[in-house]
Amino acid sequence: MDRHIEAFLEMLAAERGAARNTLVAYEADLEDFARFVGGRGQTTTTADAETLRAWLAALSEAGFAARSAARKLSALRQFHRFLVAEALREDDPTQLLDTPKLPRPLPKYLTEAEVDALLAAARVRPPAQAPLVTAALEMLYATGLRISELLALPRTALAGDAALLMIKGKGGKERLVPLSSAARDAVGSMLEGRKKPNRWLFASRGGKAITRQGFALILKQIANDAGIDPERVSPHVLRHSFASHMLARGADLRSLQLLLGHADIATTQIYTHVLAERLQHLVEAHHPLATRAAT
Repeated sequence: MDRHIEAFLEMLAAERGAARNTLVAYEADLEDFARFVGGRGQTTTTADAETLRAWLAALSEAGFAARSAARKLSALRQFHRFLVAEALREDDPTQLLDTPKLPRPLPKYLTEAEVDALLAAARVRPPAQAPLVTAALEMLYATGLRISELLALPRTALAGDAALLMIKGKGGKERLVPLSSAARDAVGSMLEGRKKPNRWLFASRGGKAITRQGFALILKQIANDAGIDPERVSPHVLRHSFASHMLARGADLRSLQLLLGHADIATTQIYTHVLAERLQHLVEAHHPLATRAAT
């Protein structure tokens, strides 16, 4: 192994506590890079930006996806920062490289029928659990809250007949989120059955706030009861489902941005695939040429 790569990996393990899988992946990527530059008469400490670009191009020609190439480039950037910090080279050629453009993944979401099936399965859970999980699912789907935001709600968040929730999101930013009557009723039923007052709206039997991991596990069980692949269901998938269904039924992106608590509307635009589908159906249903072709 190249001694500089070996020193870099030792630094990652000793100073950053890098996981074994990370070290194995970095070693494979950097050894491949070392072989490539060696074939061009250079070393890891002398390879220039042109050689690095040639390596990335070779990865693309070999069929590596943009995400894999981006991961390899990340390893290369960290390695070169290490070389500069150790005075093993004066420049960092990776600063001249562009990161491969990654395709933005489409959000995964459930159909409205699948959400209904989840809620139906939640209602028939054991009596000690059903009111809580039903209320939590109703609120997640009605508001699009992050699971951390939901589980951090105090008991006083729904004082009286509150139709709006004050949510403290990322960065401490506050926003108002409307609450559906179905969600309010579900929470009311949950609280009526609670024997002892509690600080948290969604509390475990021990009185502590439910953890994200604990709720995710219960949600997987409910998905299985509903006949839905548990791997397709998570609290964040319910957030995506809320946003996708809102857009499909006519909500605009700006309103959705406010409801979701996105600082930048560009983040909300990942849901425009739903809007595009709706517009396509509108054109097919109402455009004169489309209807004429159908007849």
